[in-house]
Amino acid sequence: MTKLNSIGIAKKPKDTLVVVAMSGGVDSSTVAAMMKTEGYNVIGITLKLYNDSKETSKSKQCCAGQDIMDAKRVADKLKIEHKILYYQSKFKEGVIDNFIDSYLNGETPIPCVQCNQTVKFTDLFQEAKNLKADALITGHYVKSITNDHNTEMYRGIDLNRDQSYFLFNTTKEQLNFLRFPLGNLLKDETRSIARDLDLNVADKPDSQDICFVPNGNYASVIEKFRPNSFNKGNIKNLKGEVVGVHDGIINYTIGQRKGIKISDKNPLYVIKIIAETNEIIVGEKENLIKTQINLKNLNIITNDKKDFEKELFVKVRSTGKLIKAKIEIKDTSANVNLLEEEQGIAPGQACVFYSKNNLGYKVLGGGWIKN
Repeated sequence: MTKLNSIGIAKKPKDTLVVVAMSGGVDSSTVAAMMKTEGYNVIGITLKLYNDSKETSKSKQCCAGQDIMDAKRVADKLKIEHKILYYQSKFKEGVIDNFIDSYLNGETPIPCVQCNQTVKFTDLFQEAKNLKADALITGHYVKSITNDHNTEMYRGIDLNRDQSYFLFNTTKEQLNFLRFPLGNLLKDETRSIARDLDLNVADKPDSQDICFVPNGNYASVIEKFRPNSFNKGNIKNLKGEVVGVHDGIINYTIGQRKGIKISDKNPLYVIKIIAETNEIIVGEKENLIKTQINLKNLNIITNDKKDFEKELFVKVRSTGKLIKAKIEIKDTSANVNLLEEEQGIAPGQACVFYSKNNLGYKVLGGGWIKN
């Protein structure tokens, strides 16, 4: 019987076809090089997701024109087959339109999750299957552990880079096909490997902005696609008194302090956004504290129901900490009771579930914050 290779498949590396999602950054380029060095049969695929502008080409983003060229140079150096898939229309429908609709509904969206669940882990997943690949490899900083053809996801060991929050919506079928070789590495180690392999992207800065949002100015994106979305409305305090006027709810997010432009004896924060009445509700910082969350559209990826009998933790924003919680699941919705106070929880963000075992913090799934 053939022993398992380094990605958990019972084949020799030379007989194992892997598709590597190559964004043009150091992480995905290093993964492609690692797979090639280990002797795998590698095809690199780069996605063209949006049409570049002068603003986006200068911004630190992924999937822009320069990144596609960088990915091609790496593929040429590694002497691997490289494909470019043009998914601009799918990206517009699955990610950009959803992003805009979410803001117009008074939510704070996470387009990176939508991108993973549409073009990357649905369309690219299918493309890899069509190529009869054995696995789809990405440069995400998460750990995956496969036993008996079932894969479980864990936080990456580099907690400053851990991307498990963005992958909670992955399906079990996708997870069993995906591999994340960087999950046990620190970012500095990845760059070191890239330098050792003489990759031209070894010292390339990380992408920082949402790829289609130039310089972090998301309002400009909404103005471009939905120019009639900036409707003035009332800003009210918690007593229901009108204390100001806003230029469009899309300019505000829960927990925001700057830009409210209302003077008060104490600093004011955005407490709530009511899309139906086009109103912004403001209050003091203590009014941001929440201990209960309602979730919709749950996605559970753990294969062990007993995980929910253990001590549970949740994460309510990508940069947030793990918070102890009790979770009551009802079909595709859930009520989450936080055992620690948290501020600035926003509808439209994700609440991701974790439990801890001897292998680390395991991702159980999660849902979208409704209220």
